[in-house]
Amino acid sequence: MSMTDPIADLLVRVRNALQAKHETVDIPMSRVKVEIVKILAAEGYVDGYSEVEAKPRNLIRVELKYVGQGDKAINGLERVSRPGRRIYCGKSEIPKVLNGLGVNILSTSRGIMTGRACRDAGLGGEILCQVW
Repeated sequence: MSMTDPIADLLVRVRNALQAKHETVDIPMSRVKVEIVKILAAEGYVDGYSEVEAKPRNLIRVELKYVGQGDKAINGLERVSRPGRRIYCGKSEIPKVLNGLGVNILSTSRGIMTGRACRDAGLGGEILCQVW
């Protein structure tokens, strides 16, 4: 089975693990996925991550975050740009997620960044996903 959208796979694995109240979730590793998880950790949506060596390919182990009485820190994960329909935006068109409460993750010419960092740097790009 070939995976056509590895970023959607990452989001679905995290969403399912949160739903099942797991402590961690393992995701097949790629540079793009590591960058996305790094942003999730920096924005406080996950507790952290580590790279695990495994066969046939290395994994990213994401430590999921819960607040209060076991409430999920991530209430929503949504893939925006898909392989069948790419969504790009200029620096002035970057949408706000939940009036600034959520985060956009964009792929730019300078790497993967949050929507806020893109606005500050004056960059546009492909909107990969939204988290809130």
